Amino acid sequence: MNRSRCLRATILACLMLSSAACAEKGDETAAPESRDRGTEACAARYVYEGRDYKGIANRQFTATSKLGYATQPPCNDTGKGTEFRDLEKKNAYRVSGISPTVAIAVGENAKTAKLFAVYSGSQIPEEIKELGKNS
Repeated sequence: MNRSRCLRATILACLMLSSAACAEKGDETAAPESRDRGTEACAARYVYEGRDYKGIANRQFTATSKLGYATQPPCNDTGKGTEFRDLEKKNAYRVSGISPTVAIAVGENAKTAKLFAVYSGSQIPEEIKELGKNS
């Protein structure tokens, strides 16, 4: 092999190795849902009676009677690919004036529970929009 061919082969091999390393890491600019379930995928989320609820901040609400338990799905918050956090169960509470099919409160007790709602795509439910905002 002449020197020119050897140099081209070396460059080609380096390019192949670097592209393989990039493909293994994943697309860091992709939406969290399309990447490995990293920290962003571990956002505040619970499942109750088969419905997926996402966390809602800065809304005034009153948690009332206990409904049962909501489960936080496993997710990879370690960034190591195959290590997933265990399922986490917490108390689910009714939100005053709102059906549990729309929103629940989740926490250790009704007083400290946080608000979670079922979204339609990326839209917050109208009932939640009507709740007063925290100052």
